[in-house]
Amino acid sequence: MEVLRAEAEWQRAGAYSVRIQGMNRQHHISLREEFDEHDSDGTRYLVLLDDGYPVATCRFYEKDARTVILGRVVVLPEYRGRGLGRLVVREAERWIQELHYEAVEIESRTSAIAFYQKLGYQEVDGTVLKNGVFDCVRMTKRLGEWCKDGTQLEE
Repeated sequence: MEVLRAEAEWQRAGAYSVRIQGMNRQHHISLREEFDEHDSDGTRYLVLLDDGYPVATCRFYEKDARTVILGRVVVLPEYRGRGLGRLVVREAERWIQELHYEAVEIESRTSAIAFYQKLGYQEVDGTVLKNGVFDCVRMTKRLGEWCKDGTQLEE
């Protein structure tokens, strides 16, 4: 599996491809709803490639000088259950930390709360928000130090 920090438009096309297949086709989310004002300059994308084929993605953008918003975490249906969601989030966190941000916020689907909790995220206040067709909760994680083996030090 190759991790691609998609900085050129042709690379971002891989992220868009995964999102179209994983959200637009599978959940019938319109392209207008899936691609919003945050799909613009300044937004960063990660793409996981399996033999050159995009299979997972996420994006993040700045909320303020210390915090980013992570979202649009999508793994193609046929690749789920292989830890790729965890991998793409961890790689995003590594990149976010390299850019000197201190915290990450997400709007997690209620069905994915346990997934994000395992990655160290905590619910902000438990309020359920409607995000398109999904019920979501706001979660946050403060980024810490990284070990040489790529794992994060516990605080």
